[in-house]
Amino acid sequence: MTDPHTEVGHLDHVWRNFCAQLAEAGEVLGRPSSPTHALDQAEGLRYLSRLARTALNMLVDSADPDFPRLFLLCDDKIKIGADNPDNLYQQCVVRGDQEYRITGKRNSVPYFSIGSKANRYAIDGTMASTGEIEFADMEFGPDGTFEIHVSKDRKPGNWLPLAGDSTLLIVRQTFDDKTTQVAADIVVERVGAGPAVPALLTPELIERQLMAAAAWTRGTANTFANWSEWFKAHPNQFYDAPQEIFWKAGGDPNIWYGHFYYDLQPGEALVIETPIPDCRMWNLQVDNWWMESLDHVHQRVWVNNTMAKYEADGSVMVVCADVDPGFGHWVDLAGHRSGTGLWRWFNAAAPVVPKMRVVKV
Repeated sequence: MTDPHTEVGHLDHVWRNFCAQLAEAGEVLGRPSSPTHALDQAEGLRYLSRLARTALNMLVDSADPDFPRLFLLCDDKIKIGADNPDNLYQQCVVRGDQEYRITGKRNSVPYFSIGSKANRYAIDGTMASTGEIEFADMEFGPDGTFEIHVSKDRKPGNWLPLAGDSTLLIVRQTFDDKTTQVAADIVVERVGAGPAVPALLTPELIERQLMAAAAWTRGTANTFANWSEWFKAHPNQFYDAPQEIFWKAGGDPNIWYGHFYYDLQPGEALVIETPIPDCRMWNLQVDNWWMESLDHVHQRVWVNNTMAKYEADGSVMVVCADVDPGFGHWVDLAGHRSGTGLWRWFNAAAPVVPKMRVVKV
């Protein structure tokens, strides 16, 4: 380890190299398949800035597995991989050979899951699950408090497995109504032997962290650009693929993911119709080409099981259009003529692939 008082000269070349590596993420904007409309390219530039912001937070400021720092992976501005408007996504960096303890209180959020993951987005676009636990698997105190042991070796009580290459914990809290339901309180801490305080920063460490952030930004951007290309090859229909593809990218194995690409002319709407199978909850969202959820703070760009206007037979008809067509449940395209979207069933006994068609309105 470098002595903190050793002369190392100026390190501006490290910063320049980081910027050069980060710039390579811009290749997704120039792909032949990437849309060239003003809105899509502007959103692409903003998307890369958001990915860089998340990468630096995750891999520089929150990168010490001895002192896990739980942070928001996505919010109303930072959006990744068809982020769910009904979700609160939290994440912290861990190490597979350590042990951790998660404590908290469940409060009123209806769905809560934690997965341990091996993050390989910068390598091969995967985030393999190395362990999963959710409310239905857990024991609670009378006041709703809980404790989860996180380790490679099984522990009594609530236990979340780790593997040797586990690098992340991802928390998903899913709401029927974010305005009335209260998120679970959660604290993550390392247990057992380890340093009392974080080590002083070294040039070698910050260089590795910056390079990792640049690689993650590029890898993540390319992963979901690849997905958009897959979906675009089959427009206006659900993409037929094994669910394992989406789970390996970090998806929750309790969820059925119905991705699609919509491509509409002016005056056209996308109509999605489906019966509702036995499930804990469901939702539908429309996204842009970069697989970012649209502005769900100010516009009606998604619908879930409690928001929906149902048909007389209990089914639902969702109409994705520029304006309310006067039938079905309207979801606003928010100025987009094309993009991606996602239907989710949570714990469906028998997932149904909804029907999709394009109509003139």
